[in-house]
Amino acid sequence: MVRAGLTTDRVVAAAADLADTVGFDHITVAALARGFGVKDASLYGHVKSLADLRTRVAIRSGLDLGDRIADALAGRSGREALIAFAHAYRDFALAHPGRYAATQLELAPSAYDEHPALRRNLTCTYALLRGYGLAEPALTDAGRLLRSTFHGFVTLELAGGFRHERDVAATWTSALDALHIALTNWPKGHDS
Repeated sequence: MVRAGLTTDRVVAAAADLADTVGFDHITVAALARGFGVKDASLYGHVKSLADLRTRVAIRSGLDLGDRIADALAGRSGREALIAFAHAYRDFALAHPGRYAATQLELAPSAYDEHPALRRNLTCTYALLRGYGLAEPALTDAGRLLRSTFHGFVTLELAGGFRHERDVAATWTSALDALHIALTNWPKGHDS
């Protein structure tokens, strides 16, 4: 029997909050149940398993990040779009480290069929890069550059990996300036 007051949405929202507190890899059904003051079994009316719970957190987080990036990009192009995209990405990761980690979970293709908005990050990335005049295969190559730069930066930042006295925000700004220059001057003729 499903406990009154608990819904799948409430369970997943609480799991996302817990992920931000203890880390995505450390969320458990037992910890979540304790937070609700119920037995573990009460949650299985809302999620099938721990893997199902983590997938649901990943989907919720991916949709949230995609919405934030899309909102940031609205009406912008070029350097302004790059900076807005980058800040939305970094701000989300720093404010919600567990949810950000969840966005890195590999989802089954059926998740994208069920939640087409999960593709928003990719479509926003391509829209940003088309603003720089890029087409395939440069779109894929530049998209990989952006993702690896943004992900690498925030992952190191979250882990306390920037110990130099230089302000991290200043380094972020410099990195975005360098990306803008790279995108503006993307090399031609690397089709293989």
